[in-house]
Amino acid sequence: MGKYKAVIGLEMHCELKSNSKVFSSARNSYNEIPNDNISAVDMAFPGILPVVNKKCVKDALKMSMVLHCKQPEYMYFDRKNYYYPDLPKGYQITQMTDPVGTDGYIDIECNKEVKKVLIHDIHLEEDAASLDHYFDTTCIDYNRAGVPLLELVTEPCLSSADEAVAFLETMRSAYKYCDVSEADTKKGQIRCDVNVSIMDPDAKELGTRVEVKNINSFGNVYDAINYEIKRQSKLKDEGRYDEVEQETRRWDEDAEKTIRMRSKVDAIDYKYFVDPNLPKFKIEKSWLEEIKKEIPLLARERKLKYTSEYNLSDYDAGVLVKEIDYAKYFEDCINIGIEAKTASNWITTQILGEINRDNLNINDFYITPEFLKQIIDEVNKGTISSKQAKEIFYKSLESKKEPKTFINNDMAQISDKNELETIIDKILLDNQNQVEEYKNGKDNLFDYFVGQVMKNTRGKANPIITKEILKEKLK
Repeated sequence: MGKYKAVIGLEMHCELKSNSKVFSSARNSYNEIPNDNISAVDMAFPGILPVVNKKCVKDALKMSMVLHCKQPEYMYFDRKNYYYPDLPKGYQITQMTDPVGTDGYIDIECNKEVKKVLIHDIHLEEDAASLDHYFDTTCIDYNRAGVPLLELVTEPCLSSADEAVAFLETMRSAYKYCDVSEADTKKGQIRCDVNVSIMDPDAKELGTRVEVKNINSFGNVYDAINYEIKRQSKLKDEGRYDEVEQETRRWDEDAEKTIRMRSKVDAIDYKYFVDPNLPKFKIEKSWLEEIKKEIPLLARERKLKYTSEYNLSDYDAGVLVKEIDYAKYFEDCINIGIEAKTASNWITTQILGEINRDNLNINDFYITPEFLKQIIDEVNKGTISSKQAKEIFYKSLESKKEPKTFINNDMAQISDKNELETIIDKILLDNQNQVEEYKNGKDNLFDYFVGQVMKNTRGKANPIITKEILKEKLK
């Protein structure tokens, strides 16, 4: 498998968020009721005219900027002509003449190395309807027809399944950070076509490209790429590389292999031409500047900031930037005065533990940064211990009452040195045998004495001061 150089290009399709579809007023939302989100435009009834959705154009331009692409002076839409039962018009409205973005790049992190992925183009188009295949029947659901779709096409510059998945994960994160898509593969909002070829390491020309169509999960992308590399390499080893032809295949998840669908056609066969129903319009530079200002700091940049400015570990920073809402929660904690490392520890353990267990959204989580600060402030003052802090956290979460409700004098931590010395002196007096054993080298008894102090004070003794006094008295 490693004998040949793999060359991989991706075509990533992502559904955009908007109230209506890209060229019609029909509702654009996930809907399990077939043929509920449709209009006459989606069904291509005679006499209908498409109207472009401005928000979709704006979001497409935003992602073009994220990818460091060149934006066009004018906005064009084209017709891609081919007949399918899931395209009522007999053509798809897409972009070919001058897409929203061309000649871009994005840096990805893969196996702790940074790689620049070159972008051929990104363009805005409408999605087709979906087909549901049964034993002897196929049903058409037009809910998806006309849904705004961004298609991103990379150059053939990836060389492994790991790099391909790292790129897809980077882009999914960018779509979510920019709030242009939910980017949920479970809802079919992200699909991917994979182009794979192999070549000798010193060859100048690319091998024959095979396309694997409509892969619906990143795990399947990984498996499909590795399968194709292995399949093509085997044919080449056997002197049968001429059997690898330019074709479209699909990934069969159950069989764990790609299966031939049809020979692959070139773009010329689609007979593209500019759509006469959607006249071109000028993209004003002032509008582009407004859009650029809305682009947030993305995951990779935030991760670098968290590790350099806040001295967080690479792992903790990676957890915090996985979702933009996690990052926002963390930054809200910093902004109200919680120390970065403390905030990170609480979020990555207690908070995300609860969220992941109950499948919650952190924006709806009861313990807000302000409530978390109530708990942390008391720990910092020495009023309560870290153990008590966790108890208060869970009590507040369960009862839906502010943490300060449970912070009272009865919970107050004992930090008075004289009071602790009196307690410790009595414990050491009552445990003379253990004291002698400790002094004779049985060091593990130190934890026994700490435990006795905690038991005697019902967990209220300040653990740091307790240990300092014990070390002094057990010399």
